[in-house]
Amino acid sequence: MDDQTLLRMYRDMMRASAAERWILRLVDSGDAIVLYHSGRGQEGVMAGATAALERSDYLFYSHRGVGQLLAKGVSAVELFGDVLATTAGSTGGLGAGIVHTVDPDVGVLGQSGTVGGTFVLAAGAAMSAKYRESGQVVMCMFGDGTANRGTFHEAANAAGAWKLPVIWLCENNGYAVSVPLSESTAVTDLATRAAGYGMPGVIVDGQDAVAMHDAVSEAVDRARAGHGPTFIEAKTTRFRGHFEGDPQQYRTDTDREQWRDPIELLASRILGDGIATQADLDRIAEEADTEMGAAAEQAKQAPLPTRERLFEGVLA
Repeated sequence: MDDQTLLRMYRDMMRASAAERWILRLVDSGDAIVLYHSGRGQEGVMAGATAALERSDYLFYSHRGVGQLLAKGVSAVELFGDVLATTAGSTGGLGAGIVHTVDPDVGVLGQSGTVGGTFVLAAGAAMSAKYRESGQVVMCMFGDGTANRGTFHEAANAAGAWKLPVIWLCENNGYAVSVPLSESTAVTDLATRAAGYGMPGVIVDGQDAVAMHDAVSEAVDRARAGHGPTFIEAKTTRFRGHFEGDPQQYRTDTDREQWRDPIELLASRILGDGIATQADLDRIAEEADTEMGAAAEQAKQAPLPTRERLFEGVLA
């Protein structure tokens, strides 16, 4: 992997981390009324996966998708506008927090209002790309709990049968809200399900951004070559609760402490290889914080939508 890709992934992690800090400040101050789901701890999955995509590739992001959106190219101002429900957002004030951010110009096709709803949308986007022979790849990111939804079977079966260029990326953090994987799923490794749909199933250390990038790059190459979908299971964790305010009484200290921090892991790689100095990394973090703070303030100053906004885009 080249030095610039490593630095890009680290920068994406820092931007995601900074954005989350500013979002949590807005939540604490009452400016943002959202049920926020933090992606802290899962930055390795986000950074490695998105760095393997092209700008024109499609992304259906997960509910912990702040970093995924920023890394794919969504404007920070639009992101904060969606969090604050102001007209600065991608939805012009109609979004409910981050879950409805959309930016087709960078391939972000949004989220579903129901858990697992994006599976069939991703299959449809992949069918469109194949029909148009555009060379685009679709990535659909979701959690281990969402993997149990019936819509996944429908979409994965179609993708396997028709060799659609889609990557199913499961962020397995071990819990569906508070339910551990062992109580909700019959198998230890979700990737074993892939065989039933005629696609490869790959298990990756989600804390390692480099390993994630390698796995997703291989899946992207396979999809672009016309060989169909891949299921990637990223073993990861979340350092915060399922939502802000979650006391996490279902988790033990041992469970939390066994995981490596993906940000520290990538920083050690960069420093150890002599790609950058600690001062360089500190500067990247400072720039990210400044950028997100300015974006949050700009979005906050934008007006709220008027009632007329409700009828824009309504077809029937």
